[in-house]
Amino acid sequence: MSLRVLIVDDNASFIDAARVLLERQGMGIAGIAMTSSEALRQANELRPDVVLVDISLGRESGFDLAQRLVECDSRAVVILISTHSESDFADLIAESPATGFLPKLDLSADAIDQILNGGSR
Repeated sequence: MSLRVLIVDDNASFIDAARVLLERQGMGIAGIAMTSSEALRQANELRPDVVLVDISLGRESGFDLAQRLVECDSRAVVILISTHSESDFADLIAESPATGFLPKLDLSADAIDQILNGGSR
């Protein structure tokens, strides 16, 4: 059974590329969202296995969204993503309830699996 992923990002081009990449690598895309409110609604309705959340969602904070997702569902597995390096946001990432962080350039099914299985990224 493949993992079902909800992709949350405000960049439509990235969403399209991530969807194609992850589907080719055997992951199912449960849904996509471009805002926090869309993400919360879809996470509640679709119950994805993983929610990929961009740290920067336009005027919204991916860190705030990660917190809200986990508060709504303590089983939520959130992985923060960004074009920035982990070191740029190290303290905020460490304080967040996210399971891990993944640079967008390193996005792959294997990288997601590694984070889910306790490997560091």
